[in-house]
Amino acid sequence: MTATTTWRADPYTDALRTGRGPLFLRREDGWLLPLEIERWCEAPDLADRSVLARCQGAVLDVGCGPGRLVAALAAEGRRVLGVDISPEAVVRTVRLGGSALCRSVFDPLPSEGRWGTALLIDGNIGIGGDPTALLRRLRPVVSRSGRVIAECAPVDVDERCEVRVDDGRGGQGEPFPWARVGRRALASQAAVAGWTVSEQWDLAGRHFVVLAPQSSSAPR
Repeated sequence: MTATTTWRADPYTDALRTGRGPLFLRREDGWLLPLEIERWCEAPDLADRSVLARCQGAVLDVGCGPGRLVAALAAEGRRVLGVDISPEAVVRTVRLGGSALCRSVFDPLPSEGRWGTALLIDGNIGIGGDPTALLRRLRPVVSRSGRVIAECAPVDVDERCEVRVDDGRGGQGEPFPWARVGRRALASQAAVAGWTVSEQWDLAGRHFVVLAPQSSSAPR
């Protein structure tokens, strides 16, 4: 999402408060993408744990949602911060014992250039509707040897669209730009943004990629 996008009271906020769905992203043509709000509000599962095990250094969780990953890392004594444009997401993250800011990733962030790992989990390659711009933004956010761990779509897709959060019962939020990318598209767009794929794995039907800075990337 862009730096100027903010969440209004909508089905997403309501779902975060209750921890329950149903919840979807709806395109203008009526296509629906289910959102796993119940899983997001529970403790990290096996696939989440595989992500946490690969985190290095201080961790920035971009689009942290209700904060399960932030809280899990904080409980291990790790330095971790979540950022999300949803006030309710930030409240939930702090309530779980994590630290979070209500802020867009495209705004200035604390400790830019010193984060060891940036997380883009739960389809967050979609933030802003432009994966290349999102990944390019993260180059000066992480350290010179830092990494991005991203969850990509489970299908070979490269899509830009406008969506609304929909509760399946007539409630809809405001429209915002979104994107979905599969592994192949992510690798291509990451290369344009100064990253290279260093690892990839699948677990529990989810697909993950570790991105490392290209050795030829210009120093900051």
